[in-house]
Amino acid sequence: MTSPTLSDVLATARVVSLPLNTRFRGVEHREAVLLEGPEGWAEFSPFVEYDDAEASTWLAAAVDFAWRPQPAALRDSIPVNATMPAVAAERVPEVLARYDGCRTVKVKVAEPGQTLAEDVARVAAVRAAMGAVGRIRVDANGGWNVDEAEHAAHALAEFDLEYLEQPCATVAELAELRARLKRWDLPIAADESVRKAQDPIEVARSGAADLIVVKAQPLGGVRRALGIVAEAGLPAVVSSALDTSIGLAQGAALAAALPRLDFDCGLGTASLYAADVVREPLRARDGAVPVGRLTPDPDLLAQHAASAERTEWWIARVRRAWEASAL
Repeated sequence: MTSPTLSDVLATARVVSLPLNTRFRGVEHREAVLLEGPEGWAEFSPFVEYDDAEASTWLAAAVDFAWRPQPAALRDSIPVNATMPAVAAERVPEVLARYDGCRTVKVKVAEPGQTLAEDVARVAAVRAAMGAVGRIRVDANGGWNVDEAEHAAHALAEFDLEYLEQPCATVAELAELRARLKRWDLPIAADESVRKAQDPIEVARSGAADLIVVKAQPLGGVRRALGIVAEAGLPAVVSSALDTSIGLAQGAALAAALPRLDFDCGLGTASLYAADVVREPLRARDGAVPVGRLTPDPDLLAQHAASAERTEWWIARVRRAWEASAL
């Protein structure tokens, strides 16, 4: 079909600000632009610190999802993990209660200003809540150097981790850490080294990871993400970028189209929100979320509309991202 113009994209743009249950990535509200095209609704929500060039990839993903048919779904529901923010250990049961039936928990660690002892206590509380059969993965968002990551791996070893996600920032550091942990049978997953990289395949080519984390928005949409997974030749976990339920539906479309889905996906993050733009948010039910497009509720769009100032900021950002892209 004919590609949209910038005027087409802006014609239906709605900017929302949604409260979170727990502070996450340093914010208590998540802002997003929602767009409607002939195929349905999509989301544009690059984090505010990202430059226009990086944001342009997120806009390409939104345009692709709203204006073009998506690859065929191979499954109609996606198993998901619970996401544990960097909360105090005593808050772990409260957070887990928001996730129905999830057998896997991703625990945030290496939070700026926190200690490894706090990370260990948080993971220990998750293990106690999940029992021996629960799966635990930790995500450092590149917050450790190689020595710190190796030390943390030792400190967390007793909790039988499924994998370490982005323990270090660079591909070279990941490769070195993976070599050091070779005998541990502790897989390394790459996230930022895929979605924020000029060459998202470098991490696979360098032998720096055992699996990759892919996200629909940061990678430019479902088709491009599928191509990256195919070229990397590594198992993939589909995750969210703290999307609203509209963005999570695109992530579910990506997970549904993967030839193989060996891991629970990070697409249950609607439970981090205190409010959403759809009447039935895409939260885990019996450990999974359904595949399918969602439509925002007009009353919720109005209720959670961003301020005039923030709306103006986001619309200007859409314009800049458009100019920075090849759309």
